[in-house]
Amino acid sequence: MKKLMLISMLFTIFLEAKTTEVNYKVEFGIIGEIGIANAKLIQNENSYEIDIKLNATGIAKTLSGGREERHISKGHMKDGVMVSDLYQVMKSHGSKVSNKIYTIDHKNRVVTKIEKRWKNGKVTKDKNSTIADIYAEDDLLTLYFNLNSYIKDKTLSKDYRFHAVGAEKQDGYVDVHIPTSNELVEFKETLGSDGAWYAGAIINQDIFSSEKGELLLSVGKDGITEKAVLKDLVFFGDIRAKRL
Repeated sequence: MKKLMLISMLFTIFLEAKTTEVNYKVEFGIIGEIGIANAKLIQNENSYEIDIKLNATGIAKTLSGGREERHISKGHMKDGVMVSDLYQVMKSHGSKVSNKIYTIDHKNRVVTKIEKRWKNGKVTKDKNSTIADIYAEDDLLTLYFNLNSYIKDKTLSKDYRFHAVGAEKQDGYVDVHIPTSNELVEFKETLGSDGAWYAGAIINQDIFSSEKGELLLSVGKDGITEKAVLKDLVFFGDIRAKRL
């Protein structure tokens, strides 16, 4: 069940309030609830901080060894959008703990990555690297918060490609698709018809049974994602997230 936490980066898309806190329940098939996500955004004119915490629950907690995950993004505001200066991902399950910190040097367009792992309290990995080929002003969290500004016409079907720090397993980019009128029928059948607008994100990772994993999103009138479905995970099928 450890891969279900990938959906974390997409739960809290398009929040615009200065201080906002949102909870989501994650479900899978007949099993029911398998996780809870809590997201908090603190923002002012000059800076922002995003803090997302995820915990496996029920049978998923048992199978994943008490999976916990936390994503933090900190940075500054530029022309009304968030620009990441630091992105951190912490994970733990069973006896394993990992911590990744990306520091973004915008002047030199370079990203420094520090990655550490522990097992049974002993360090198993301690690596520092500099990666210039995945530089971006966004990280995986700010990208989805900034989409509301990046995509001006949400009724026009179009494909977008965005670069984001933390997406190196996806070659540094995330593809976003605004559905056609025909595709919108499927979106509404899957997510319900009460969304103000809909979008899909393609996630190029090896946890999907289809060639590419697809996240379908229903965004409410207040700009907050109401429902999301992560499709075609290997062994699991579709995973659903619903705002509480």
